[in-house]
Amino acid sequence: MDRGGYTMSDFRTFSQDAMKTTFTLRFSVDSASTAAGIAQACFEEVEYLESKLNRYLEGSDIWQINHMDAGETLFISEPCHECLKLAMRAYQETGGLFDITIGKQIEHRKTGATGKLPDPVGRIAIDPDRPAVHCLEAGRELDLGGIGKGYALDQLRKRIQEWGIDAGLLSSGASTQLSFGRHSWPIELCGDNGSHLYNLRDMALSASGTGVQGSHIVSPYPGSTGCLYKRIWITHDSAAMADAWSTAIMAADQSDLQDLQFEGVDLFVENDAGYVVRFPDLS
Repeated sequence: MDRGGYTMSDFRTFSQDAMKTTFTLRFSVDSASTAAGIAQACFEEVEYLESKLNRYLEGSDIWQINHMDAGETLFISEPCHECLKLAMRAYQETGGLFDITIGKQIEHRKTGATGKLPDPVGRIAIDPDRPAVHCLEAGRELDLGGIGKGYALDQLRKRIQEWGIDAGLLSSGASTQLSFGRHSWPIELCGDNGSHLYNLRDMALSASGTGVQGSHIVSPYPGSTGCLYKRIWITHDSAAMADAWSTAIMAADQSDLQDLQFEGVDLFVENDAGYVVRFPDLS
């Protein structure tokens, strides 16, 4: 199939496990050795980012933030600072539905602990001008699981394009796909009883749902009744923001969805019958 001047055989594919998923790179380069070198540089970039963003890795930026005492200031890496600022932007754009500061609640849900979710405590401030974080009150725990892998994909796109590569598809497992260039990639959005074929071009597509990990998504709002949909898919020009938005929508209730602004994106949901449909409130 020829899409945007390319055929599927023009693309080389490389994969490596990182960030508790599999990163896959597809791009077109004539030289096999050059392609392998680019892929290796990309995977080293992912490993570096994981060393800074993984909350479970002792000594990472996020691990250190989660162990700060009140009154401390911590200088962090530029990538972590950039990712935190993107998370703040997502928090604002989603009306607080995407919240990286509820790490304790997320861990409670992931581990299947009994009882009510822990109450949020602690406050931190992200310095807008310097790569630094200030602890105003100890106890808050950050979790970048809803944005970190998408952020990594955005960084890989920049790195690959610096090599003059003008088309490709990058993915972090089945959750997020990032296409760049003129080539169009057919992505199947699968529900239990039906699917929708979406042609992804120069855009990110992120999926979120309860089918694989169960009901692991935590709403920051007290009294939330759970996820409206089993699966959702949303596009964005940034993989990081697509990741964040997909998490936020899974945590939303009906009134939240009516208030959110979806300009310039496509949103699909799996309905009660198990079919994939465009979100009803979108034109």
